[in-house]
Parts: sequence; structure tokens; C-alpha cells
Amino acid sequence: MSTRRSLIALATVLAVSSTIAQAQTPAEKHLASDKFTLVVPFPAGGAMDALARLLADGLAKRYDQATVVDNAPGGAGTIGMGKVKRAKADGHTLLVIPAGNLTINPTLMPKFPFDIQKDFVAVAMLATTPNVLVTTPKTGFKNVNDVIRQAKAKPGSLFYASTGMGSGLHIAGELFKDQANVDIQHVAYRGSTPAINDLMAGTVPLMFSNLPTVLPHLESGRLVALGLTDRARSPSAPDIPTLAEQGVPGVIVPSWYGLLAPGGTPPDVVEQLYKDATEILAQPQVREALKAQGMTEWNMKPAAFDAYIREETARWAKVIQARNITME
Repeated sequence: MSTRRSLIALATVLAVSSTIAQAQTPAEKHLASDKFTLVVPFPAGGAMDALARLLADGLAKRYDQATVVDNAPGGAGTIGMGKVKRAKADGHTLLVIPAGNLTINPTLMPKFPFDIQKDFVAVAMLATTPNVLVTTPKTGFKNVNDVIRQAKAKPGSLFYASTGMGSGLHIAGELFKDQANVDIQHVAYRGSTPAINDLMAGTVPLMFSNLPTVLPHLESGRLVALGLTDRARSPSAPDIPTLAEQGVPGVIVPSWYGLLAPGGTPPDVVEQLYKDATEILAQPQVREALKAQGMTEWNMKPAAFDAYIREETARWAKVIQARNITME
């Protein structure tokens, strides 16, 4: 009897396993066949890195596969982008990347080495967050007007850091200079961590950053927020005014992060990855983790995301050309 029960139990398990296997789509079976590598074209420690690790953890659990986050900084993001472009177009090597690399660099960089629409496939919009101008208590700046007064009294004496040449944060700084009519020098860093380290050490007095990266330092008092580069205040930090509220309109540069695959990745695999990413980011615990860092998930299907990249590229091209913003 015991043997018969064991055989029945085994048959039941096999039947359930067979049903589960049959329920998987070909794209799901394919994605479960190998490990994932999520390339982040900036150093570890920033908001984008945190987002990539949340997504990597979700993919690892969903497909029971090892998942690696590969931080590949340098070349204003082009080194990491090149890794993904050259990767096999099978959905196992993906790019987690901010807006600026997709929509600003193609115009700003004289020899931009990619054709975004041909070399990559838009998979999903992942999240969005406001950007913020910050300083340290040592500077004595309490608001944006303090910065403007000093910049006008001593043109060229102030410096602002960003996460890299051609980043959205670089453009935010250039728009701020234009709208406030001040001369402030740009210092490009290879990622947020070294920029914040120099900011807190007093090497540079100002920095344009995305909110999640600096939020812990704002809460601890080590940094001071001067103004958001967005249309409205953030639910994660409602006490921080926008630049527009302080008399500097026209600096509307939020950050967003997207997921891309190598060009030629099969449409069914792209669609499955979109479903996976949006379901992972919609989980309550993931939403809370994003909110704690000042981010909000942003669901956009592959075709809509592709169109949005095109629209934003055209928008920023007009801004860059009209203001004669160049790679220094």
C-alpha cells in the first residue's frame, strides 16, 4: 500500500510539473535557459544601480537563474552600452540606463557611437524620479537665490558636479545657468558616488543629482536641498521647493530609467521581459523600496517606450541646439 501511495504521489507531482511546463510560453522557457546579466553603465551605489538590483533579484527568483549586475562605467555611458550592443540578442543581457544616455547624448556627443533604434530594442520604462540641486551646510547656501547672488558677484567662481558629461543632470545644470543668467562651471564625474564624495569633502560646492541618491544625506543633514528640477514637489520630499517656485522656471529635467535589449532580440522575448519587469516592479515590497528612495515605477509598453525615446530625443535636440550646449 505504501508503495502504491508513493507511486500515486509521484505521478501527481509529475502531472503537475508537466502542466506547469506546458503552461510556460516558448519565450519563458527560453529565458529560463540561461543566466541574466543586467548592465549598468555607471558605478555601483546610485539610484540606477539600486533599481537594477531590485529587477535582477526579481528575475532571479522568477526564472530560478543566476542574475548578475555588471557596473560598466566610462565614456559617458558608452562603455556599458557597447557591451549590450555586442551581446547575443537572446534577452539574457539587458541594459538598465537613464534618460540622458538615450535622448541627450545622441545630439550632445559629436561622435555618438550608436543608433539607439537599430542597436537596441526598447523593453520597458522602469521608474522615474525628480532631480535636485544640492549643497553642503559649509557653503551657507539656504536657497537658490543665495547661489545666484554669489554666482553673479563672482562669475565663474562656483562649480557644480554631475554624474557625467551629457547626462540629464549636466543638461539640468546648463539650463539652470541659462535661466538664472549665471556663470557656473561644470565638473563631470563618472557616476554619483565620486561626485557626492567630492561634494561632501568641499571640492565642489554644488551638485545636480537625482533625489534617491542624495535623499539619505538630506535626511541626515549632511547635504542641503536647494530646489527640484521638476514641475511639482515630490511626495518623497514635500518640503523641497522647485526651482520654478524660487523664480527660476524652465528647468524641467526629471530622471527616468529604462530597460533595453540588444537590437534583434525576438519580439516575443521582448514582450515577455516587459511583462516580467512590470510585474516585478508592481510588487508591494518593491514599490515600497522604490518609494523609500524617491522613485516611482512607470509602466510603458515596448512600442510606447520606443516612441517616447524618439520624442524626447527630438525635444532635447532643440534645447541643446538653441542654447548651444556642447561637450566641454
